[in-house]
Amino acid sequence: MVQMCNLIPVASTVGANKMVPTISIPYPLGDPSTSKEAQWKLRYHRTKVAVEALTAEVQEQTVFKVKI
Repeated sequence: MVQMCNLIPVASTVGANKMVPTISIPYPLGDPSTSKEAQWKLRYHRTKVAVEALTAEVQEQTVFKVKI
């Protein structure tokens, strides 16, 4: 299971083994102050990282890197 979260330390404390960082609590996959195109790119990228994390073999807690 993959956790998409903005509070990585909390997720690791409760035992999440695959974590993808998000933006903020009220807008985890977006930033309303940016254009719709920028939001789409951000959401697409982070969701793609999360889907790829589903198939990744991990032995310990892992935070997957995001570029956007």
